[in-house]
Amino acid sequence: MTGTDLVVTARARLSDEERLDWLRLIRSENVGPRTFRALLDHFGSVRAALDALPDLARRGGAARPTRVCSRAEAERELAAGQALGLVMIGLTEPDYPAPLAAIADPPPLLAVRGKAAALARPAVAIVGSRNASAAGQKIAQRLARELGEAGYVIVSGLARGIDAAAHRGSLPTGTVAVLAGGHDNIFPENHLDLLNTILQDGAAVSEMPLGWMLRAHDFPRRNRLISGLAIGVIVVEAAKRSGSLITARMALEQGREVLSVPGSPLDPRAEGTNDLLKQGATLVTETGDVLAALKPMIGGPRGFAEGEAGDPASPRAEPGSEQRAMIVGLLGPTPVLIDDLIRLSGAPPAVVRMVLLELELAGRLERHGNGLVSLS
Repeated sequence: MTGTDLVVTARARLSDEERLDWLRLIRSENVGPRTFRALLDHFGSVRAALDALPDLARRGGAARPTRVCSRAEAERELAAGQALGLVMIGLTEPDYPAPLAAIADPPPLLAVRGKAAALARPAVAIVGSRNASAAGQKIAQRLARELGEAGYVIVSGLARGIDAAAHRGSLPTGTVAVLAGGHDNIFPENHLDLLNTILQDGAAVSEMPLGWMLRAHDFPRRNRLISGLAIGVIVVEAAKRSGSLITARMALEQGREVLSVPGSPLDPRAEGTNDLLKQGATLVTETGDVLAALKPMIGGPRGFAEGEAGDPASPRAEPGSEQRAMIVGLLGPTPVLIDDLIRLSGAPPAVVRMVLLELELAGRLERHGNGLVSLS
């Protein structure tokens, strides 16, 4: 590996200089995990992508110069993380969790505290209501304890209710807390003692910067990591509209097994879990149900194949002004499929992707999942 080139086949560790550049890119304005990946696919190196950011945003119609994370900012974050005992693991490094690397939008850098080795073991996520019943907390804790004894690491979100019960049940065997904010902004605050206990044999992970103040939409973003780290997601209690059902939906999109504990039809906290069962989720009343469902999946989803991420072999597309105008003209506030943009514009797929990348860096594009995009 030389400079900031990404060589997936070697699965080599990033140098200090490379890690700094990776952090600068993901912390730059309008660069998220998917954009990071697209930039690497196009330019082949993080350093080249950093150099290109201002011009790409200008071409996308940015109203002002885009903010590129400075070297000094990245150095400060790395130093603060080291003081907290954090390790920043890059997407292509051997210690990066393979199931998480296989999702559509894995964090380029995962900040890990505690025992990083816990991330190498097969994991099951347990999620559910914050306002959980005593019975719900009891079954969550029992499932977590018995699955831990069976060799699984339990993943959850450190929230009140079901999450906390799952973490407590698996403390002796190892559990992973996925944080919605930075490692120095624990929510809820009264779970700080629980987190410190988790770190003794398990780990905490986050993709967010230190000092990040939580916002409502950070929780769905966190939920994709909960399901992404696991080979199966168990929902214990969930109301009709809840974050736990978002986690279940993301698990399905990621090819994970979704399992559900049934509840009383009279309890609103069971509406979501019972609906999951109607939709085909695996019924769970005891740990054996989980073990039987997950047995065929042992080993977890495959990680990146050689050359799959950051492969500079994709063509360098430079859209012409007419192509750019046509593609932007096809976009509006209503989400459309990227495949439809390619078909209707007649432009090569690489050109369409480059125009979308320019718009995203300019803060003018919104991605909705399932290949849908719109102007923001």
